[in-house]
Amino acid sequence: MNRFKGKLVLITGASAGFGEACARGFAAEGASLILWARRLPRLNKLHDELTAGHDVSVRVDELDVRDREAVLELGRELAGSGSVPDILVNNAGLAAGLSTIFEGDFEDWDRMIDTNVKGLLNVTRAVLPAMVERNSGHVINIGSVAGRMAYPKGNVYNATKYAVRALNEAMNIDLVGTRVRMSTVDPGAARTEFSDVRFHGDAEKAEAVYKGFKPLTAGDIADAVMYVAGTPEHVSVTELVIMPTAQRNPYVLHREGQ
Repeated sequence: MNRFKGKLVLITGASAGFGEACARGFAAEGASLILWARRLPRLNKLHDELTAGHDVSVRVDELDVRDREAVLELGRELAGSGSVPDILVNNAGLAAGLSTIFEGDFEDWDRMIDTNVKGLLNVTRAVLPAMVERNSGHVINIGSVAGRMAYPKGNVYNATKYAVRALNEAMNIDLVGTRVRMSTVDPGAARTEFSDVRFHGDAEKAEAVYKGFKPLTAGDIADAVMYVAGTPEHVSVTELVIMPTAQRNPYVLHREGQ
């Protein structure tokens, strides 16, 4: 049975990586989409591809989840038009820099905290009240294994993903008595733009992260998100951890030839 046909899915950070892969996956299953991201040209291109390839409605909005007023305004607009998402994928997030805490860059810290934590809160606060009022919906937060075990020089990024995990647990408790579900999907090593962003465009450093093993793909994460979203309404997958077979935790990773 197709659980997504006719559903409305809102995805943040939809212009690339996990968000784009989720958009493609849900569109292939007949879901209507609302896609939010900072890079509007990429969103427009994805819009054209998805509407040409599938009989679905796709709305795109240029949005930075750090902009609270803009997020809340769009949330009010959706609620006022009756376009309350059935599924919200809180995907927008990033790592910036890899350094000891005493050498960290303040701008990198602010960017991660404002996007990964405050951005997730902004979007959830904008969308969740209408889900609660309707008494149905599902919020899926993209966390990380970095929110389960700290690793060297991860410090602030680790902290933001620990926050996502804590928020997921706490928000899930807040929703008791409703039919609204709250979940996290926590990936391990996955090859997207993640490391390119972390290393500020240094392609050599980014590529070295994935040397000697087969990492997860964005499509793998989309599959996991859709599994979590596709469970029956009486089933709540609160946490799903997914890593490449070569990786067993953030520290233990087998690289061929090493």
